[in-house]
Amino acid sequence: MKESSKSWFPAALAGGAAGLVNGFFGGGGGMVLVPLLMARCGLDRRRAFACSVAIIFPLCALSAVIYYARGNLDLAAALPYLLGGLLGGLIGGKLFKKVSLVWLKRLFALLVLYGAWTSLTG
Repeated sequence: MKESSKSWFPAALAGGAAGLVNGFFGGGGGMVLVPLLMARCGLDRRRAFACSVAIIFPLCALSAVIYYARGNLDLAAALPYLLGGLLGGLIGGKLFKKVSLVWLKRLFALLVLYGAWTSLTG
């Protein structure tokens, strides 16, 4: 088996898992994708985070179109969050390279725990 075909299949499975989670829950595909990119595709943590963002963007756009088409998306209600998210994404992208991997792992773990907590209590 060629090297490129060896890495293609786990990558496609990781993307599929992220798309499934993203479409089903309306987000969260990156929480599935980052560990899969590291464990199954051999990416280091920084590349896994960066690739996750690049992969999740079109998945989120597709999910948003589907939710909008089904009448479940209120664009006016989403706009302030989008504007804040754009600013946060810009700041986060600039800080990404400056944060140590130890703190990056800790922050990601806190994000996952926060998501779990709000899911259980909300």
